[in-house]
Amino acid sequence: MDISTLKDTATQVRRDIIRMVHGASSGHPGGSLGCADFMTALYFKILKQNPKEFNMNGTDEDLFFLSNGHISPVWYSVLARAGYFDTKELSTFRKIDTRLQGHPTPEEGLPGVRVASGSLGQGLSVACGAALTKKLNKEDNLVYTLHGDGELQEGQIWEAAMFAAAKKIDNIIATVDYNGKQIDGPVDNIIPLGDLRAKWESFGWIVFEMDGNKMEEVLETIEQAQKATGNKKPVVILMRTEMGYGVDFMMGTHKWHGAAPNDEQAENALSQLSETLGDY
Repeated sequence: MDISTLKDTATQVRRDIIRMVHGASSGHPGGSLGCADFMTALYFKILKQNPKEFNMNGTDEDLFFLSNGHISPVWYSVLARAGYFDTKELSTFRKIDTRLQGHPTPEEGLPGVRVASGSLGQGLSVACGAALTKKLNKEDNLVYTLHGDGELQEGQIWEAAMFAAAKKIDNIIATVDYNGKQIDGPVDNIIPLGDLRAKWESFGWIVFEMDGNKMEEVLETIEQAQKATGNKKPVVILMRTEMGYGVDFMMGTHKWHGAAPNDEQAENALSQLSETLGDY
């Protein structure tokens, strides 16, 4: 998929996010919108995957774990658009008896989801286990994760970071959505993260940085990160994004971290996002 098509896909994903959260009057649009470019690049360009024959083990496939599970709208959208399930199911988001729960869970048998997430801090530990399994099985595939910056306030993240470096887990690429905002406000006002690059490097990781809202830069940086794997060190990407990216009134504030737009706001948001692939 070329850059232009990837950008069009990311725009449609953003439309999906707005429509899903509005339809449920519940959900987390801010971080979902901010990560749409990264998730689109991952699922339509990067991952070695088999959507039509999904299995929990993911043998001979790359794996992805969404640690900050509250941004499920963006994940559900790219999964559906990539062919894991019918896009029409997006209309059931957060509804009664849906497989598309507010936080992803494998209990409902949703293709693409291998572990429940949303209880923050656990995704890196899960990914380390999966990456070690790949190595034991002598698979060359990679394990990818996505985390929120507020999530880095969880101690388990740093336990897993130490473990990954100690065990030389060099087939993992973790990405941090560094938008500077969490549900209670700016991250620096809650628990400042300090020099994140220096922190990860001191824990023994190879660190890359990128603008997560520039598709070209996302692809280029992930390619560099891939080349850095296999060197007896885990890899992390610090990804700067803007929460609510693509919708002007949702940007520059933490207020849309977990709030649904009303009818007028949804109409306004959708007017800013072209219907590039067709709505579900």
